[in-house]
Amino acid sequence: MLIGPDQVRDPYEVYYDWFSNDDIKRLRKKSEDAEAFFRRIGITFNVYGQDEADERLIPFDIVPRIIAAREWARLERGIEQRVRAVNAFLHDIYHRQEILRAGRIPKEIIAGNEAFIPEMIGVNPPGGVYTHIVGVDLVRTGPDEFFVLEDNVRTPSGVSYMLENRETMLQMFPELFTKMKVRPVSSYPQLLRRSLSDSAPSGSPNSKPVVAVLTPGIHNSAYFEHAFLADQMGAELVESHDLRIEDGRVAMRTTQGYQPIDVLYRRVDDAYLDPLTFNPDSLLGVPGIMDVYRSGNITLANAPGTGIADDKALYSYMPEIIEFYTGEQAILKNVPTWRCSEPDALAHVLENLKELVVKEVHGSGGYGMLVGPAASKKELAAFEKKLRAKPANYIAQPTLALSTVPILTKAGLAPRHVDLRPFVLVSPNRIDITPGGLTRVALKKGSLVVNSSQGGGTKDTWVLGD
Repeated sequence: MLIGPDQVRDPYEVYYDWFSNDDIKRLRKKSEDAEAFFRRIGITFNVYGQDEADERLIPFDIVPRIIAAREWARLERGIEQRVRAVNAFLHDIYHRQEILRAGRIPKEIIAGNEAFIPEMIGVNPPGGVYTHIVGVDLVRTGPDEFFVLEDNVRTPSGVSYMLENRETMLQMFPELFTKMKVRPVSSYPQLLRRSLSDSAPSGSPNSKPVVAVLTPGIHNSAYFEHAFLADQMGAELVESHDLRIEDGRVAMRTTQGYQPIDVLYRRVDDAYLDPLTFNPDSLLGVPGIMDVYRSGNITLANAPGTGIADDKALYSYMPEIIEFYTGEQAILKNVPTWRCSEPDALAHVLENLKELVVKEVHGSGGYGMLVGPAASKKELAAFEKKLRAKPANYIAQPTLALSTVPILTKAGLAPRHVDLRPFVLVSPNRIDITPGGLTRVALKKGSLVVNSSQGGGTKDTWVLGD
């Protein structure tokens, strides 16, 4: 917000003037009201492996993160370029594998990867789209310097928090939205519905594409979001026991009998999607759904096998992937990354462990991760053992000087580290990028871990109009 003690950054000028003239007690009361609102409507997430409580309220900070129109325009270009390259890469890797033949990425990073699904080889998703919903995690390190921290192309979560954060701010501070030209995000569910419908298979007997959301059930950490998005889209929320294969189509149980589905927005991981193809013990999937998919009679969003582009070791090759498929240099930079599967990189990581961030290649939610500068000697020693035992399971990155934004504390405004997850919708003929996205904030002083499962919270993200 501030460049110096009395110098406000341009995007924050109107907000800072408003904040400085408001009563801090009123703002603290508004913060309490927001928490009560979230608790009342059930905006929670589940924490796995915690005995004391498996369902928690996601903390929300009422000071918005504000992004200038010029900054956002550049981010949009970079995000769109990246998403196009990822879709082209996924098609190639499950067809001719030209990028491997050209030697631009090593074959072993694909062949030995658990996220690569051989059953998808030769399969053409309806409309040619593999990743319909994408979340690109960005961090800022300087006035005009953004890095992509990771790509989320399997099942990116958090969009429901983005929408509810905005709704809450509109209710609590309507006067701010009259003073500032903030781009809206409320159309996301309608855009999601349109994007999924546009990706439906051709030749469907339904006059209008039927869309459903497949959830693992109420104990999943993102169940609130599954139910929220289904409700906002006007789509059915289904579990595996609501579905069956009928006449070569996936059909859902309704009060009028079974109805064929055209598009299934699935929030179930690949391994559990079809017990006849993947994990035979899965009770979360639909037996035979992959046969229907391969025959082109249903769209699965996102497509099975997209997780290969989520892999953190493959992430390090994204600049080469973007150049290979687009012929352009990457607009958004990658964070420098050491692949611990390579002996020289492993040696460097082990030697500098206390200065690096080390992540599992298939990890998410901040689990299985080491932040070297914040780790104890005991934690460093334990992680060194893990690295030596399974080096290919990890990548390492420098500890970035992440940007901070203010949060409201009992003592007033205080800086905390943030990242940003813009949400992207891809259909056969268009790409829609929601202006803003989800800002995740590390509420603990000095912490660099923003994940809600690790004590982080969220903020509303305001992208200003021109």
